[in-house]
Amino acid sequence: MDNKTSSAEREEILKWLKKTKGAILTSVSILTTGFDEPTIQNVILNRATTSLTSYHQMIGRGSRRLPQKKTFGIIDLGNNTDRFGEWTAPIDWKHVFENPEAYHEMLNTKTSYEAHQMPSDMRSKFPASREISFDVQSAHQSAIENGQKAKIVIRDSIRQHALMCVDNSSTVAGALELTTELDKEIDWRIKQYGKCLGKVTKNYTDWLKEDYRSKLKKLVQKIMGRRVLIKTAV
Repeated sequence: MDNKTSSAEREEILKWLKKTKGAILTSVSILTTGFDEPTIQNVILNRATTSLTSYHQMIGRGSRRLPQKKTFGIIDLGNNTDRFGEWTAPIDWKHVFENPEAYHEMLNTKTSYEAHQMPSDMRSKFPASREISFDVQSAHQSAIENGQKAKIVIRDSIRQHALMCVDNSSTVAGALELTTELDKEIDWRIKQYGKCLGKVTKNYTDWLKEDYRSKLKKLVQKIMGRRVLIKTAV
């Protein structure tokens, strides 16, 4: 059912839905609001939204109660639960309405993080590394909550990248070469870090990128040097 479905067709389709056991109805922005069919057992969200009200309205299609219906299922294909939390979780609506800009900025930050994935060709350069992701926003929030300086986020990020390079190479030269494969990842992490700090100048961002790469190479050499000494001693 979509915006090209006539009123008569819609009526017939909804009658079919109501009387057909195990029926599956696909709707493109038609039944997200104002539609009441208590017998719905599952709601599949095949879209991502940054609207909290739309999120609740779409899921609400399945929340109508019946004597023989105590639960319903939600299949979220758009990571909406990660953005907004569980559908049944309490919401501070007063805070949302009084701070709409901050709320939407938080959602946009989450959305941009979700959309970011290391390209498969880059990932293939680090087969020995099990963990390659780094949640800059969560790391920054944790640092602030623990009374630590924000720059600890960059330190931890550099260490993770250094270990990725070292774990996937047997020589210093090879490990240093792998650092160049991380250029786009470094730029992305610095961008996220800048968002955490607030308004930062381009000059400061450029300096952070340069300093990050310099410290990364030094740390790679340091870790590789230690591993060589250990192998020699053994």
